[in-house]
Amino acid sequence: MSNSGVLILDKTAGVTSFDAVALVRRRLGLKRVGHAGTLDPDATGVLPMLLGEATKLMPYLADQDKEYVATLKLGVTTDTGDLSGRVLTTAAVPALDRAAVDIACRAFVGRIKQVPPMYSAIHHEGRRLYELAREGVEVVREPREVVIHAIDVEEAAGDSARLRVVCGKGTYLRVLAADLGAALGCGAAVARLVRTRVGPFSLDEAVPWPALAEGPAAAVWARVCPAEAALAGWAILRLDARAASQFEHGQAVALAPPGAAAGTLVRVHLAAGRLLGVGEVMEGERTRPVRMLHADRPGTRVLPA
Repeated sequence: MSNSGVLILDKTAGVTSFDAVALVRRRLGLKRVGHAGTLDPDATGVLPMLLGEATKLMPYLADQDKEYVATLKLGVTTDTGDLSGRVLTTAAVPALDRAAVDIACRAFVGRIKQVPPMYSAIHHEGRRLYELAREGVEVVREPREVVIHAIDVEEAAGDSARLRVVCGKGTYLRVLAADLGAALGCGAAVARLVRTRVGPFSLDEAVPWPALAEGPAAAVWARVCPAEAALAGWAILRLDARAASQFEHGQAVALAPPGAAAGTLVRVHLAAGRLLGVGEVMEGERTRPVRMLHADRPGTRVLPA
């Protein structure tokens, strides 16, 4: 058995992503645990937890698209962008229906610029922005380009709107809510946020928070996916024992998945199945090692108690 893999967690409201990491460490008896994509404390939903050697795949999973369902409160703005913050403005909400909100949303689909919120984990001169915000300090933040693939207005009535958003890495739903509220002329803040998908992992396969917090550890381990699940959809290169030895010693191999262009990242496996790591296809149908995993070696593995 292996103590490496991916655990798809349904984070509960009121805890930080770091709290979730700490709980997984404690419940599964692991030192190396990370998460792919921070969720705000009040947000719930999919938080992939990477265990052991699988933590090396964190940047690749964090880069994948995410889907959210955001319920917005119209007619209000706050300093945090959600209803946990201090109210800055209130305004009357014009008569809006789904069609009107949909039209306003279209301006936010595609490559757009967002100014990161002060209440975020971005570093500024060695400190997190949210630490400065709590002290009443505001600093200039440069706009960042993000990609929003789709916004589906599921409901809009009165002072509430519910959106399903598919977006790329680094998108702030609280900023989207504030910017959309400004476009509608009344302001908006996030009332409820649920992340329904990260890359290949969806909410319906996530482990409920109570099962992690209170259930038997063996039942949680049974829900752990193999590390390569984080790279689902990637092209796969399988190596025989000789080529695998070269690859594991940092050497490029004279092989590449059929049709893979230079610069493509691929999953590299031993022919027998074990994930060796991540490779990058080079010119001349060669693949060089980029990140190696040393989990799942043949032999006995004892799960932490």
